[in-house]
Amino acid sequence: MYQKIMVPLDGSDLAECVMPHVEAIIAGSQSKEVVLVRVVNPVRLPVSVPAQGDFGFTEKDRHQMNENRKKAAGEYLARKAQSLAIAGTTFRYALLEGSPADQLADYATENAVDLIIIASHGRSGVSRWVMGSVAERLMRTSCVPVMMVRAPGCEPKPSRG
Repeated sequence: MYQKIMVPLDGSDLAECVMPHVEAIIAGSQSKEVVLVRVVNPVRLPVSVPAQGDFGFTEKDRHQMNENRKKAAGEYLARKAQSLAIAGTTFRYALLEGSPADQLADYATENAVDLIIIASHGRSGVSRWVMGSVAERLMRTSCVPVMMVRAPGCEPKPSRG
C-alpha cells in the first residue's frame, strides 16, 4: 500500500524518533522507496549598506552561510540514508529550500509519495501558537496521508471531563 514513504528530518533526535516506525511500516507494506527529506530555511540577515558604514553582513556572507547550511544538511541526509539497509527498499534523500511545511507538502505531491511519517513535539496552547508546528501544518496542507509520531516521553494531559 505504501510504496513511497517520505520522512522529514531536521537533524534532531526528535525527528529521528520516527525511524522505528518507518522500519515497521516498511516491513508490513514492503515499501520500495523511502525518501529522507530536509528543508533548509534560508538565512535572512540584514545586509550592510556601504554608505552607512560597515555593519551587518554582506550578500556574499549570507550566500556563504546558506551554502554551508545546505552542505551540512545534505551530508547529514546522505549519512542517514547510507545507514539504513532493508532488503528490497531503496533509501535516498532530497534537500529542499524554503518554508518547511509548504516545501514538504509540495514535494510529496510532485513526487507521488504515498505516506509521510513525521515527528511532533506534541505542543499545545501558547507554545504551539508561538513556535508553530511543521507537522500540524503539513497535515493540514498535504493531500498525502501523514503519520505523526509523538516525541518520546510525551505524557497525556488529564481530561477535563
